[in-house]
Amino acid sequence: MADMNPTVTDPRPTEEQPRRKRGFAAMDPKLVSELASRGGKAAQRAGTAHRFNSEEARAAGRKGGMATGAKRRGEREHSN
Repeated sequence: MADMNPTVTDPRPTEEQPRRKRGFAAMDPKLVSELASRGGKAAQRAGTAHRFNSEEARAAGRKGGMATGAKRRGEREHSN
């Protein structure tokens, strides 16, 4: 085991302290929504935004459903 130096304090608090929200989580939800809206509009203007056509959306939904189904089947098989 490592050398236990009694003069070095443990950086972990002895009692659980509530974590402070940071970044977007600390912001007003309306402001976050406004910023997201601005970003989406800027991406559309720049031509870098992606819009799914119906076939792409169908394929993405199929992949998500297959992944979820596989996960559920795996959980069921392991729980027996």
